Amino acid sequence: MQYQTIPGTTLPIAENNGMFEMFVPLIRATNGLTLSQVCAITGLEPSTIQNWVKRGFVARPVCKKYYERQLARILLISALRDAMKIDSIGELMALVNGSANDESDDIIKEELMYDYFCETVSKTNHAIPSLEEIPALVADTVKGYREPRKGAAKRLGDALCVMAYAYCCARYKQEADNLFAQMKAQ
Repeated sequence: MQYQTIPGTTLPIAENNGMFEMFVPLIRATNGLTLSQVCAITGLEPSTIQNWVKRGFVARPVCKKYYERQLARILLISALRDAMKIDSIGELMALVNGSANDESDDIIKEELMYDYFCETVSKTNHAIPSLEEIPALVADTVKGYREPRKGAAKRLGDALCVMAYAYCCARYKQEADNLFAQMKAQ
């Protein structure tokens, strides 16, 4: 079973593709992304993103523009929403980085958390890792992380495990739905 798109986006996976750094030149060239540009990247409806901002899951746009921090959070939520309730995703993000609108309580930059997430779920050549493999994949991914305060590395590792399990669960569900559709078509 192969992943088809970069997590949280509608963009196809290509070699060395999927890390947040690929979005940075676009954000900088346009001095922030408009809501419609974020929607084009993610495949989400504008009202969905606006709802996430209103509920405090994503930091407010600055002058109607979304920057690295907001896009990374949107991509993470988008990647997880097929397997987790939106309130649970928001709570998970808050356990890692506190309030979406306050960077002072963050233990990791949102963009780096997205990179760690993508790296974790793609470590087995874009195949879905087993339940037993995920903690080791996460540990390998975050081995260079420098915690800003005691306990941050464990909290981040646990959160990335939750994210990877949820993402893989959604991929298994997608595969099951595809197989079921094929069976019905026969």
